[in-house]
Amino acid sequence: MTGAPALVLRASRIDDPAGLHEMHSQPRFRWGTLRPRYPSIDTVRKWLETRSPDNPHIVAEAAGRIIGDAGLDLGKGRRSHAASIGMGVHDAFAGRGVGTALLAALIDTADNWLDLKRLELTVWADNAPALALYRRFGFVEEGVLRAYAYRDGTYVDALAMARLRGVG
Repeated sequence: MTGAPALVLRASRIDDPAGLHEMHSQPRFRWGTLRPRYPSIDTVRKWLETRSPDNPHIVAEAAGRIIGDAGLDLGKGRRSHAASIGMGVHDAFAGRGVGTALLAALIDTADNWLDLKRLELTVWADNAPALALYRRFGFVEEGVLRAYAYRDGTYVDALAMARLRGVG
């Protein structure tokens, strides 16, 4: 992030709802997710208060402002080797390395702290910047989810992607 304040990655905190709410309200951020428009700060607060402490969740900050967030949703039982990824970047900071830093931190956590073998995600088939990021980190397409969700007045496809480590 040349010319920008230093990027800090840290665990999310219970006192983060205002910053997360502001970021989650951005049009481009919401376009890339399944979240509905006009999020309530109370919904964000409740999510922070009730999320599983076993699921790592980090935020990216610049000059004390939350500009990105990402997390792992760990599998249970016979899927304990896997986790799904969710992440997003504030509209004003897209394309400036925030997503790269967040994804690198999640992968480091998955590989070197949790010994996960499979990381998976879904992404809109037309989200070229996200697809390029995920491919750069070794994610591959496993399938097309046709008419996956309704967005901007039409049904859109998503891609199921995964990154496997140490699995033959």
